[in-house]
Amino acid sequence: MSISTPNAISTPSTSPTITTDALIIGFGKGGKTLAAKLSAAGRKVVVAEASADMYGGTCINIGCLPSKSLILSAEQARRDGANSTPETREAAFEAAIKEKRRVTSMLRDKNYHKLADQDNITVITGRAHFTGPHSVEIATAEGPVAVTASKIFINTGATPRIPDIPGIHTTPGVYTSTGLMDLDDMPQRLVIIGSGFIGLEFASMFADFGTAVTVLQHNAEFLPREDADVAAAIRAQLEAQGVKFLFNADTKAIAPAADGGVRLSVAVKGMTRGASQACDSTPAGTGNAHTDITGATDTTTTTSPTSNPTDHATMSHVQTKPSDDGEPRFAEPAEARFCLTTDAVLVATGRTPNVEGLHLEAAGVELTERGAVKVDELLRTTAADIWALGDVNGGPQHTYISLDDYRVVWSQLNGSDRPYTVKDRKHVPSSTFLATPYSRVGLNEREAKAAGLDYVVKRLPVAAVPKAQVMRRPDGLMKAIVERNTGRILGAMLLSAESHEVINIVKLAMDLDAPASTLRDMVFTHPTIAEALNDLLA
Repeated sequence: MSISTPNAISTPSTSPTITTDALIIGFGKGGKTLAAKLSAAGRKVVVAEASADMYGGTCINIGCLPSKSLILSAEQARRDGANSTPETREAAFEAAIKEKRRVTSMLRDKNYHKLADQDNITVITGRAHFTGPHSVEIATAEGPVAVTASKIFINTGATPRIPDIPGIHTTPGVYTSTGLMDLDDMPQRLVIIGSGFIGLEFASMFADFGTAVTVLQHNAEFLPREDADVAAAIRAQLEAQGVKFLFNADTKAIAPAADGGVRLSVAVKGMTRGASQACDSTPAGTGNAHTDITGATDTTTTTSPTSNPTDHATMSHVQTKPSDDGEPRFAEPAEARFCLTTDAVLVATGRTPNVEGLHLEAAGVELTERGAVKVDELLRTTAADIWALGDVNGGPQHTYISLDDYRVVWSQLNGSDRPYTVKDRKHVPSSTFLATPYSRVGLNEREAKAAGLDYVVKRLPVAAVPKAQVMRRPDGLMKAIVERNTGRILGAMLLSAESHEVINIVKLAMDLDAPASTLRDMVFTHPTIAEALNDLLA
């Protein structure tokens, strides 16, 4: 049976029942940190993890760390010119996947033994579901294990959100980020459905490896929550890498292509002209190979031009949407239909809390309207002595938020006079690891304006930063929002090399309520990207 302790337990002849102080469902960052802390305090802990491939949680196995390993390998391939020929591309990709697997395997093993080797912790591999307010059954490979616990912590993370597109579940070559990061062979062409930051990280990474990448976005605005100047700079960077964008694009169906690839039937709103043949009526894999939609004149719906039309996903068979009288509209159709043929598809349409199969109702645990476990500011669920940590509770989907959730919970268990709450959490930063990383914290200009704040916008081109020139990475911009009367930093957006490090300095200043002049006048080492804060906030 998949029960792991320092001394192996033999498989019992009857289903075992375990009574423990604490049960943690899920091996993620918050849960594993809490397990170690409870064990050190002398509590008996059971950790249930559905898969042995997920010891340590999403971040080290299928999230932050493997993706960053591949991103760094892709950047190295671009710098070395290893993405220039099919042979060198394949070799670089194969080496990157091998290194990624080494890193994740090593970290997974370390995380497993960090818990399983402790006397007070039992790790059980199996899928858990509630059978009552304090009881859970864990389905292991050798049979069920019943666990009764005084306190239970749900830490099951999130899972990719899959849109309801015909063929998306059954067509080979369609992947979530998990599958795409574990391919043995590099796709020569990749279509990404969704242009959120996860999709853009993969677009940048695979473009650096030498894959021809096309991104489909459902609406007309790129990164609609970001300031327009920042979004434009990010898009320009990606397009300079060779990434193509198609806006107002709605994927209607996915099916195998005749050449062994994947065929997508796509509708694009706002097209002004088109060909006459429907995607669904044309044999898969036929038609002329080109990236641009012939005759499309609305720049919000076209891809960028390419010097080699066969590099990207094959587009063909454009058809306008019929008018009410059944005749084709060639002047101003509502939408046009066409086919995209590609080697692989990444579905990057967000992640949703992973609650399926937990039978939360048996414990009296309720969900929010968005499907997350409902919690209060102390992360308590609607059931007594049951908490939810990490992505499953609907908070920001970052590993460091899961870690901070641990602090919220532990402050209630360690006898603190005033527990730390979610409301005490300040200024959550984020970083997106593109070829030029994008990091931000606090309000952007759009949000400050909507809030009616009186603010000043500070801007600095990264090309003006000496270290960026030394690094030969002068692309990007820095932007800060400062309250006019108080000098308080309201937010910062950094599209620059090493922005993922510098943003933490800005966050610290904001947490301490230090005015912008503090960073403006701070003595930084030279040459560094951080010293750009002197000039940005001048």
